[in-house]
Amino acid sequence: MQAILIMKKYILTILFTLTTALGFSQIHEVGVFVGGSNFIGDIGTTKYIYPNKIGGGIVYKYNYNPRIAFRGNYNYIKLKGDDSKSSNTFKQQRGYKFTNVIQELALGIEFNFFDYNIRERETAYTPYILFQASAFRYKAPVKYVDNKLQAEYINEKIETKNKTSYTLPLGIGFKGRINDYFAFAIETGVRFTLNDDLDYSTKKIKKLNFVGNGNDTYVFTAFSIVYTFGKPPCYEY
Repeated sequence: MQAILIMKKYILTILFTLTTALGFSQIHEVGVFVGGSNFIGDIGTTKYIYPNKIGGGIVYKYNYNPRIAFRGNYNYIKLKGDDSKSSNTFKQQRGYKFTNVIQELALGIEFNFFDYNIRERETAYTPYILFQASAFRYKAPVKYVDNKLQAEYINEKIETKNKTSYTLPLGIGFKGRINDYFAFAIETGVRFTLNDDLDYSTKKIKKLNFVGNGNDTYVFTAFSIVYTFGKPPCYEY
């Protein structure tokens, strides 16, 4: 119940930010994105950019000035780890697999490398870096059951519960003009979590104690399209 209240609080915060921002004269952006995720932990490969599951989300941006945009987004990210894809011989022989789903709410800031305003062609493209704080929800292990005779994935052998945690997503991307009202972005963001059980590895359950790489990390690489609206910007510095 507490986790649900936390998620609702973050949703209301984003909606309040959107509603308040509409009263000002800056350019706003609302859009969707789709991409691929990969997991770095005790199961599967440890490559940092190796998308193997599809994810997506929605995003809102409030351009405070040509270099700074405040941003909120919701992400639905699927995770998958497969030891057979690893270059580690021990993992290949072990053969574990898992899937999980991340539901993430994030608030943060984009810093543009150059002045950005798609209404002016000379400032219509820029790389950027992203700093955010996020709350995310996922399934965590409760008990090892193994009630399926030929279960292929670890998550088919256990009981799980929904769990909420926090992370600080860091990303880098490039965005630019499509026309006067639409823009695109390509972005990669990494999440270093405080948890070691996104792949169901845990010291609390003997059969799920994989003794691996420490806390889990996941990466989301995505392409987005946003619609811009609002009065011509009179930016503040």
